[in-house]
Amino acid sequence: MKEMEPAEALMKVAETFSALGDLTRTKIISALSIEELCVCDIAALLNTTKSAVSHQLRVLRNMRLVKYRKEGKMVFYSLDDEHITNLIGECLRHVNEDR
Repeated sequence: MKEMEPAEALMKVAETFSALGDLTRTKIISALSIEELCVCDIAALLNTTKSAVSHQLRVLRNMRLVKYRKEGKMVFYSLDDEHITNLIGECLRHVNEDR
């Protein structure tokens, strides 16, 4: 019989899903799965304020779901790695599958 993952690892998984449990953050992740974007582009896409997007990006950065790079004064965000893309893709396949 296979052993369960350690409680610490499972806690991090729960925290990740908790972070994705917010619709705005999930929309940001979805947008970033398509291309790298700056705060102003994400705000326009989600029809919300740059301040609101910045707050949500901070949460996502702290959870290591997104990363950023600076180009002059501009800051561009992207998904942290391919695991995040895969996670969202699997969730979407699950909710869209025919039963």
